[in-house]
Amino acid sequence: MLIDITDLSDERLFDYTNLTDMNLRSKHEPEKGLYIAESVTVLRRALEAGHKPRSLIMSYKWLDSVADVMEEFPEVPVFVGSEELLEELTGFKVHRGLLASMHRPTLADPRELLQSLRGGEGARRVAIFDGVIDHTNIGAAFRSAAGLGVDAVLVTPKSADPLYRRSVRVSMGTVFQVPWTRIDNLPEGLTALHEAGYTSAALALSDDSITLDDFVAEDHDKVALIFGNEGHGLPERTVKAASRVVRIPMAGGVDSLNVAAASAVVFYATRM
Repeated sequence: MLIDITDLSDERLFDYTNLTDMNLRSKHEPEKGLYIAESVTVLRRALEAGHKPRSLIMSYKWLDSVADVMEEFPEVPVFVGSEELLEELTGFKVHRGLLASMHRPTLADPRELLQSLRGGEGARRVAIFDGVIDHTNIGAAFRSAAGLGVDAVLVTPKSADPLYRRSVRVSMGTVFQVPWTRIDNLPEGLTALHEAGYTSAALALSDDSITLDDFVAEDHDKVALIFGNEGHGLPERTVKAASRVVRIPMAGGVDSLNVAAASAVVFYATRM
């Protein structure tokens, strides 16, 4: 359904307004049951994951690149206009081709999600992000999780939204590839994981921490790897509740890595 943009006050365009207001969008999008996919590549990965579009918006020159999508979803509005008009509507220059407003999928129960993976055998390696608030870090961590074979990701309520536009873009759409859901605030959320046989590892600096190499050498069958806030790390209660406290050995007077970089190191070291 091709629609030329003639009136920016058209309520059908409201999904695309104020896209640069992170606080507003982080609340608005989950409440409305949507998220924004930016670029043809990200859109296609979302569709491959079974997600459905609400609408698309682009300049005229990108229509051919999504002709097949328009054919598959003839009922979905496709708004077209000049690049200047799109910038006025969204608040930024839409230079990655297009934007798509997508139906946000319903999140699964954490226990049910983990049990459903690996052909019903259950996830063996799980990443938990607790209070990671930077959308770029979340997106980069998801990309590492996808590339390094992490079975699932759990995100606490205090963490950034993996389906926020910037997270999706930085992840290159891998947020659609890695199974994920929300988990209760930690340490309470760890109880069910421990009961299910997971050994939890809090990535933190403490007197009783062991090195990542030592943790890998313990050869646990099922692990839950916990990463904390960019500035404050993990709360002490969570560190104490974890099965192990694990550190990445550092050199050069550097005490820690950025959470996205640290997660990539840990994912590689614990690959199964």
